[in-house]
Amino acid sequence: MSTVFEENLLKYAELAVKIGVNIQKDQYLFIQASTEVAPFVRLITKVAYENGARQVFVDFTDDEIARLRYELAPEDSFDFFPEWKKLERESLAEQGAAFMSIVSQSPDLLKGIDTKRIAANQKAAGMALNKYRQYVQSDKISWTVIAAASKEWAAKVFPELSADKQVDELWEAIFKATRADLENPVEAWKNHDNTLHAKVDYLNAKKYEKLHYTAPGTDLTIDLPNGHLWCGAGSVNERGHEFMANMPTEEVFTVPHKTGVNGYVSSTKPLSYGGNIIDNFKLTFENGRIVGVEAEQGEEILKQLVETDEGSHYLGEVALVPHQSPISASGLLFFNTLFDENASNHFAIGSAYAFCLEGGKTMSHEDLLANGLNQSITHVDFMVGSGEMNIDGINADGEKEPIFRNGNWAF
Repeated sequence: MSTVFEENLLKYAELAVKIGVNIQKDQYLFIQASTEVAPFVRLITKVAYENGARQVFVDFTDDEIARLRYELAPEDSFDFFPEWKKLERESLAEQGAAFMSIVSQSPDLLKGIDTKRIAANQKAAGMALNKYRQYVQSDKISWTVIAAASKEWAAKVFPELSADKQVDELWEAIFKATRADLENPVEAWKNHDNTLHAKVDYLNAKKYEKLHYTAPGTDLTIDLPNGHLWCGAGSVNERGHEFMANMPTEEVFTVPHKTGVNGYVSSTKPLSYGGNIIDNFKLTFENGRIVGVEAEQGEEILKQLVETDEGSHYLGEVALVPHQSPISASGLLFFNTLFDENASNHFAIGSAYAFCLEGGKTMSHEDLLANGLNQSITHVDFMVGSGEMNIDGINADGEKEPIFRNGNWAF
């Protein structure tokens, strides 16, 4: 490995620890990652201890072993999720631990696997980790999602390159997207945080009642709940510590009213979900509920995603990302939502973030529902933006104001 690569990898690890989870002295850190990226996990662990972590816990998964389970395990084993894994996360969260997910999975890992097995496993995990997810979605804890290059993922993104160059090229793309290749990436992220919060402040001052999206294949109106809050980039946990939930991030987002989504929307990028690709799909909504699902690729697994539970028939997030964002400008399709959602306006099927509502962080499950926020055991982002998308904000008096024109900010 070159010296420049090693320098960038260290800067990336420091970003994840110092800006991503913003580790505090004597704080626990929980990392979930694949065995293929173990060297990077070791570097993260080293940096975490150097910055005061009390103990680092690593939950390793192995993609080949995961595939073998789906191929060979008994049919009735996929609705089981270990109680100890559930309790581990809940217990650490209640002790103020920080959580880091390092994504590297091949987008085609489970291609050809019976979609019923995938759906059963996703549902079991979603139900078991529901309490932990509520901690995440109410900002009780610090958490971040970052990425690491793997052979299979790199081959999907750069099929035109020789095998010995694909992983290096993907690492370079990750460094660029996360600003890790800059001289002072920590300072660059602080400036980026301020830029996104300027958009947040503008939209929060407007207090729009509705949003109207139009683009080829899309005509969608979304009601926003009273007291909705736009958020972006950095968040603050219940102990007052800042963290960055996604690296990279280019989005400004809020919550839709559960029953206030009407019309239809078409995807503009493939969705990697459950080890499969879902592509060229269209969702139709009536009073918030998904009533129509069409897809050229992966339609069955998309339908099963929507059928996960009652809440997965509704949206939980509305996110704005300009078409002229750095990841979009790169021209790369990552086949990974962490990156592709930051190149495109997107929505999320499933649960809503409690912190996107005034007072939501301390509201009960019932109060959140009463205020129009969707609840579900899943939360899956999908991309809908393009250079042809227009978005209007609609005031209480019905007046429309431009938010996006031709895929980019109009203010």
